Amino acid sequence: MTSNTIVSVICIPMRLPFHHWSSPPLFAGRPRDKLDSALVRVQTQDGSVAWGESYCVEPRALQAIFETLVAPLACGRQADEETLLPGMQRVLHNLGRSGPVVHALAGLDIALWDLRAKRAGVPLHALLGGMRRERVRVYASLLQYYGKAELLHSVTARALAQGFTEIKLHERTAEALAAVRHATGPGVPIMVDTNCAWLPHEAEAAIAAMLPHEPYWIEEPLWVPEDAQALATLRQRCGVPLAVGENASSALALRRMAEQGTVQYVQPSVIKLGLTAALDIARSCEGTGTVCAPQVAFFGPGFLASLHLIAAQQDEVSLERLFVELAHVPYAATVPIENGWLQVPDAPGLGADPEPALVEGRYAG
Repeated sequence: MTSNTIVSVICIPMRLPFHHWSSPPLFAGRPRDKLDSALVRVQTQDGSVAWGESYCVEPRALQAIFETLVAPLACGRQADEETLLPGMQRVLHNLGRSGPVVHALAGLDIALWDLRAKRAGVPLHALLGGMRRERVRVYASLLQYYGKAELLHSVTARALAQGFTEIKLHERTAEALAAVRHATGPGVPIMVDTNCAWLPHEAEAAIAAMLPHEPYWIEEPLWVPEDAQALATLRQRCGVPLAVGENASSALALRRMAEQGTVQYVQPSVIKLGLTAALDIARSCEGTGTVCAPQVAFFGPGFLASLHLIAAQQDEVSLERLFVELAHVPYAATVPIENGWLQVPDAPGLGADPEPALVEGRYAG
């Protein structure tokens, strides 16, 4: 056993209560009042600690995956072993090529990047190709308001007053987009995430109705989200850029979309696919007409990993921020959002560790 031997891998649920100035939105058919992910804590023999984050729909299931599958495979191995993650992916592949096991490995992957950068004494972006930009614009990503024009207008005005200059909606109608456009006025980018709302034969007409209100992109327009041929056809016909990736069934499928120019924007989620996969996708976009715009809907180490990736990648894009009031705002003191911008941290690793309230599991239930 050496100083770099992994001695523990722990999953800590992070369920952050939130309010979005309306009744709780529905998630899987039930009201949702917490935004869930999970911290991943990795410790090596010499006491070094690093942090990752996994997408987490059901904390009990994710914890069981870490306790029974991920930790036993990782502990006793060298943290810098190049075959560690690829080997674990192959060992566990018959449990699913997407879903909770892959999300667990994504969190471990982020933590190993954090550890690698901390050991090198450099900020994470230095290992991702170097910092191309010192700060990154942030856009306000509104949760769903089910087309309620007054709410959409007022929440958009609130976001603009806080310094955000770009808005994303999780809505499906031209009327909802019109309400937000009325609040922003012309020239403000408004992205529309429909969460796989339409079948291929439905999408073109629905998007056409939105065009007078100038959407910046239409995100996840189709069910099923991996239908590359249908997406390519829609791109040719709809007259507005398309963005996909949050629901990609695999990193390979998303990379293929980037390489083939299926859509204008691809959106890997580091807490679902891992930072290694997201970096590979970003690099596959270089020199093409496709832009990597990582999906960042949560607030922990994955948020910081995405920030470093955007700071280092070739294309300049804005970073997503769910626009809600949280009971606890991770990194509020260490990596604050100021007037719609984030300064890229320059401390070793991710640049900041989670606060004690999160580490101690105060928001685990």
